[in-house]
Amino acid sequence: SDTGPAHWHENFPQASGKRQSPIDINTSITTYDKALADRSLKISYDPKRTKELVNNGHTFRVDIDACDYNLSGGPLEDNYQLVQFHAHWGKEDKEGAEHTIDGKQYAAEIHLVHWNTGQFKTVNDAIKCDKGIAVLGSFIKVGKPHEGFEKLVPCLKKALNKNCTATVEGGFDPSCLLPENKRDYWTYEGSLTTPPCYESVTFILFRDPIEVSEQQLQVLRELQDHCDGETPEGPGKLVNNYRPLCDLNGRVVRATFQQ
Repeated sequence: SDTGPAHWHENFPQASGKRQSPIDINTSITTYDKALADRSLKISYDPKRTKELVNNGHTFRVDIDACDYNLSGGPLEDNYQLVQFHAHWGKEDKEGAEHTIDGKQYAAEIHLVHWNTGQFKTVNDAIKCDKGIAVLGSFIKVGKPHEGFEKLVPCLKKALNKNCTATVEGGFDPSCLLPENKRDYWTYEGSLTTPPCYESVTFILFRDPIEVSEQQLQVLRELQDHCDGETPEGPGKLVNNYRPLCDLNGRVVRATFQQ
């Protein structure tokens, strides 16, 4: 519509920038970086810091209380702190992920969003600046039930409508939403995939997807994009919440593995 991604640049000029996300990862032109491969990612989360899940009308978002840095290494020169994670998914299994791999689109994509505590004092400062944000991305394919994701299902059912929240009981370790193999990934310099589309993001996209069952994905598809009692302008279901692909514009996508 007239407020969709094609019009975001009218109110958010960076949306028409040269390093926007998401992109298609064309594996025939990615660059294998041995030095990057030798510099392993360091990921460590405290499950007790995972507090609340909210349906914001665009996705579900799980907020994380402040703690010491918990992401470093790989392409990152500083220490980063997890602030939230969210997901993008489709109406059907054939679509939903934001990034594609050689044109292939997974059913969903999870983003773990971190901010640079080494260079900035607040996340609001970091989000506007180059290298301010680092996002770990996991692709989701339909398969067997995911034990970790299942712990979020009761919260998702409680936060069915926009602006509803649910406490994550007993804590939750976000690392369970990452694949077992964290050595193999692609990385590039991109942007937030929703307005204001700041070009501040280092994306780290894991090659191996995680599996989530059809029933678990259906819980996401039952979320509503409007408040209880409010008449939705559109279909009402919160689905297909992914941004269309953006041009690479000469950027280099590095890989920690050889194709």
